[in-house]
This record gives sequence, C-alpha cells and structure tokens, in this order.
Amino acid sequence: MFRGKKYQESLKLIEPGKLYDPKEAIELVQKTAKAKFDESIEIHIKLGVDPRHADQQVRGVVVLPHGTGKTLRVLVFAKGDKAKEAEAAGADFFGAEELVAKIQTENWFDYDVVVATPDMMGVVGRLGKVLGPKGLMPNPKSGTVTFDITRAISDIKAGKVEYRVDKTSIVHVAIGKASFGADKLAENFKTLMEAVVKAKPAAAKGTYLKSVTMTSTMGPGIKVNPLRVIE
Repeated sequence: MFRGKKYQESLKLIEPGKLYDPKEAIELVQKTAKAKFDESIEIHIKLGVDPRHADQQVRGVVVLPHGTGKTLRVLVFAKGDKAKEAEAAGADFFGAEELVAKIQTENWFDYDVVVATPDMMGVVGRLGKVLGPKGLMPNPKSGTVTFDITRAISDIKAGKVEYRVDKTSIVHVAIGKASFGADKLAENFKTLMEAVVKAKPAAAKGTYLKSVTMTSTMGPGIKVNPLRVIE
C-alpha cells in the first residue's frame, strides 16, 4: 500500500516493536497528527475474548471527562411530554411515527445517536434493518432506551461514547482530538481503559488485553504497553 510523505515522516518517529507507556504514546501520537485538519485520536484494543459467544461480549458506555471533540446530533423518538422534554434538553430532532416514515422514505441519516423512550420501541423496531447496520438502533445497554431523556441527551452531548467488541475481537473508540493536549487525552484514555477492563466477562480466559494501539486519523499506529494502561 502506498503511503504519503507525511505518513512516512510520522512512521520514522516510532520505534519498531516498542511498547510505549500511555504518556509517551499520547505525546507521540500528537506529533504524528500532521494532517491539515484536527485529527481524531483513536484507540484500538484487541481483547482475549471470543465474541461469537454471548457470555464473552464486551459492550458498554462511558462518559469521557473531556468529551470527544465532536458535537453529536441526537434524534429522539418520544411523544407528548417526553417529546417536550427532549426539545428542552437540546435534542436536535424529536418526534414519533412521522420520523420513522421520513427515515424509510427519504433515507434520512442526519444524526449521530438515536434515543427512544421504551414505549416507542415498538415503532422504532420497524427501523431495525435500517438503523441496526449503522449502529444507530437504540439499546437499553447503551442507555439510549430510557424515560430519562434529559440525562441521556446530557450524557451524549457531554462526551458519552459506546465501546463494543467487533467480530474480530477489537474495540475501536475515539478519545478526542489532537488539539486537546496531552493531559486531556491522557484522562480520556485512562477513563476508557478502566471501563473496558471493568467490563471483562467472567467467561474470558487468559490474557484479556492482548494489544492496545493508539493512532491519529491519518497517522501510523503506536503500540501501548497493555500492562501500563490504567496506572
């Protein structure tokens, strides 16, 4: 694969085979973020689980103390007073059956997170085949099926992220922007890693954190020492 000049320059800063302490990795990943835009800083965690088994699923949510640097657009399915609550809490879009029709007929996806009150899930369920593949389907485990609309929206806007192991046993999460500075990225990183470690399934055997890689949107991967991630 051909890599650009900036990528090649960034690669020279990384010592091959080295496992970096989190502080070193964060300082280095900011140096390798050479794009003209404010790159996201991403974490990719290889876990010692078999996601084909229900008792080895790793999934949850965590509110990063400094957010992600991205303002998420929230769509809320709710009626009556709960729709008014959604509006007051800062939902970008809110409604009921008419939104289902809009999504189905207009292929409308101008939002990043979907929240629904439990009584609306029968209606929202019609969108399973559309929202599911995009990771947008509301789910009680991620706090997006709830009657506490105000808190759900507040958490999302404050920097709540969902982590979920994929079929290759890897969790992918963005923890902020290169412009955040080392201290804020370090706090977000530690918060995420503590949540993932705490979510270790009882059925998982052997080494849980197989590898942890930090990267900017356009930069090379930096290997982080899994034994040092929550110090």
